[in-house]
Amino acid sequence: MLQFEQQEKQVARIKVIGVGGGGSNAVDHMVNTGLDFIEFAVVNTDVQALARSISPEKIQIGNKSMRGLGTGGNPELGRQAALDDKELLTEMLEGVDIAFITAGFGGGTGTGAAPVVAQIARDLGALTVGVITKPFSFEGKKRMKQAEQGLKEFREKVETIICIPNDKLFTMINQDTPMHEAYRLTDQILHQSVESISQVIIQPGLINLDFADISTILSIRGGAVIGFGVGTGKDKGAKALQAALSSPLLEVREIRGAKGVLISIIGGKDLTLFEVNNAI
Repeated sequence: MLQFEQQEKQVARIKVIGVGGGGSNAVDHMVNTGLDFIEFAVVNTDVQALARSISPEKIQIGNKSMRGLGTGGNPELGRQAALDDKELLTEMLEGVDIAFITAGFGGGTGTGAAPVVAQIARDLGALTVGVITKPFSFEGKKRMKQAEQGLKEFREKVETIICIPNDKLFTMINQDTPMHEAYRLTDQILHQSVESISQVIIQPGLINLDFADISTILSIRGGAVIGFGVGTGKDKGAKALQAALSSPLLEVREIRGAKGVLISIIGGKDLTLFEVNNAI
């Protein structure tokens, strides 16, 4: 009689790394909200910003050259800081299966160091997903140019990149929305992006997908777009999908050329098979 040794299923090790000020803010939001089975770390040149972060793991880079004072908005200094402390970053990323690298592009540390972090993660065999924001137009041409230049390099270092232009926030707020709430909305969007992908791997569904399945989709090199939607009542599945397709963060023309689509439907016990079928 054949006997099979039952082994406990190994869950993919997922880590979110916030690089620079914007990335650190996003990680702090995720830590506050709580995401199970996900590790968090922040990487920064600014020692005061690191001290304010609530991330359980903090990495200061460029201490010898910048003495904890930040990059002054210079991406080249951010890049060099990451290279100077490559050993620390390598130690932080060892054993990680999926690395979400989040940053606000346009400044110094996020723009310059994020590509270095991504390259280290890939060299260690991790699936790399970039979740970044581009600056508001009112932040100036120089900052936008730095963001675009950084994005060009970053795209070559990650398997998938989700890029959210901050200007799209204007379609999601009104004239009375306080500035801090608008920025919090950006952090929430980054949070949802990480959570939606991670949950598919961590929480088994009725139609189960494993890490290899997700890796196949995310390894299709290029940009990704993401939308979220909620539906209630009759035909709630179709309503949720339509809301996701109508998300201000997503443009229909961007979907039509997609080489892969990942759809996650989460519902209560009253969700029917017909509703799922009609939605898809």
